[in-house]
Amino acid sequence: MYKFQSKQTSIFDFGMPLGMELDPKNRWVKKSLIFPWDELEQRYSSLFANKTTGNVAKPLRLALGALLIQKEYGYSDEEIVEQIRENPYLQYFCGMPSYTTDKPFDSSSMTHFRKRLTDDIIREINEMVIVYVKKHRKPKKSNKTKRHDPPSDDTNNNSGVHTLSSEEATLPEPKPEGVLLLDATVAPQNVRFPLDLSLLNESRLNLEGMIDDLHEVSDGLKPRTERKNAKRAYLAIAKKKKNKKKAIRKAIKQQLRYVRRDINIINSYFANGKVLPDKLMQRFETIKTVYEQQQYMYKNKTHSVKHRIISLSQPHIRPIVRGKAGADVEFGPKLHLSVSSGLTRVEYVSFEAFHEGEQLQALVENYRVREKHYPKLILADKIYRNRENIAFCKDRGIELAGKPLGRPPKNNQFNLKRMRKHEIARIEVERKIGLCKGSYGLGKLRTKLVSTSRTSIALSVLAMNIGYILCCLYFWLLSLTKDIALELKNMLMNVDNQYCCRKMILIQ
Repeated sequence: MYKFQSKQTSIFDFGMPLGMELDPKNRWVKKSLIFPWDELEQRYSSLFANKTTGNVAKPLRLALGALLIQKEYGYSDEEIVEQIRENPYLQYFCGMPSYTTDKPFDSSSMTHFRKRLTDDIIREINEMVIVYVKKHRKPKKSNKTKRHDPPSDDTNNNSGVHTLSSEEATLPEPKPEGVLLLDATVAPQNVRFPLDLSLLNESRLNLEGMIDDLHEVSDGLKPRTERKNAKRAYLAIAKKKKNKKKAIRKAIKQQLRYVRRDINIINSYFANGKVLPDKLMQRFETIKTVYEQQQYMYKNKTHSVKHRIISLSQPHIRPIVRGKAGADVEFGPKLHLSVSSGLTRVEYVSFEAFHEGEQLQALVENYRVREKHYPKLILADKIYRNRENIAFCKDRGIELAGKPLGRPPKNNQFNLKRMRKHEIARIEVERKIGLCKGSYGLGKLRTKLVSTSRTSIALSVLAMNIGYILCCLYFWLLSLTKDIALELKNMLMNVDNQYCCRKMILIQ
């Protein structure tokens, strides 16, 4: 059951001990004003089928606020509860009416928050925040867009929630406007580096535990598994700093034999009518797949196989070949990001490798649905510049930046300068990826499930957008006081007074 919460509490009405008040300039107070909480409450309440009976769920603002704070600081589930309990500004951001020293929720609730707020809901919240900021932004004085103005995707005040009327539907296609930046990256998962020998040893240990669970005293003697010999053979290789290929290959062959024997033993128990719990049964099926893949790679003397499993606890993770400096292969989901007017969106997430150039047309159509027009310029890697994408963009009046296909022309000085400007402008999407990985938790995902990993990715992008919007609002307010500071500076040009000079510097 879910109950609607009261409207936003003012910072002056927030209950504080000893008559203290919150600082309106605090960043968490300002961040709370960016969200359209009433609309988010309505969307969140639709997730609950029964609205009259049952336990009352935690408010949306508390759940979303706790997840965003965790992304901002990287706290664990246990630490985030303590931080919210000790900090009144975090309590205000989470929608509490007054300061309290009681725990707002149990640390185990963070897992339920991540499962309930799926990646689709977080993406929708991200879009609602962008539209909300567009609606409440101040009107511009000129058509020129300053560097630190509030984000805007168009110049005709077309918001993402605008619907075409019958008269507008008959109008011609609007001209392309705006710039769209595209790039793909991998969010590394917090898993152990997958070695074939260690993966087989972990599989053997899991199978031996399953045999212990299935065996009963009435069954007689326990089947022989040679546990000590298998452990001794594995440690003989694992403890050495360097091993020859022949020694590693011999050890893999031994572990494959032990794993095959354990699988046959468990199948014999199944034939006698015994079963494993659902969780262990899923692990057993995963181990069978790992054995088949490792057996195939051993026989064919290769290190690659289709849909290769690199972790028993997270079998959905795949090795993604990226060819980056220091890491040729990354282990985690691959995501497609788009940036327009400084705001980032997660367009596509997959745990399997995909070619980002094949998705350009779909991403452009998504941009048209949001903005009601095509982008005028697309800045992306050269992998996007294939013949199909170039023809697609040319038919719609879109410029796809990059080096033209074929032999370069003789006089291409102007094109080189333009390409250089496009390369510099495309750095923004790389900067967004680096910021999201370094400061908002995208650099190492610690969630275990597919759904929670997707939610974690969407939360990282949402937290980064909130920080960007807050920064834009700060610089926009700073630009308003710039003219006043310049006038004061002109007044003090002829005044030989250190006190006034210090005041002037503080105002600037």
